[in-house]
Amino acid sequence: MGLVTSLLNPKVAVLYLSLLPQFIDPANGSVFSQSVIFGFTHIAVSLTLNSIFALTAGSVALFFSSRPSFMLVQRWLMGTVLAGLAVRMAFEAQR
Repeated sequence: MGLVTSLLNPKVAVLYLSLLPQFIDPANGSVFSQSVIFGFTHIAVSLTLNSIFALTAGSVALFFSSRPSFMLVQRWLMGTVLAGLAVRMAFEAQR
């Protein structure tokens, strides 16, 4: 789903069209082939890093979900943070 979202995002095309040309040198060969090489290099690096992040996040999630005490601490901690933010917003609204 993330891949489809990224492929359909026009900001990606704008990024490639504005960023890559500064690294392309017509004296080093075909501009098209240099663009394709840069594009595939970016895809390979992104795919590798995103795969590592996803696998790590999955492992960490399994580790923490198997510990009920962590889940309880997480709920109380996030509840406290959200309540604190609500109180802060209420005091700022009064100013």
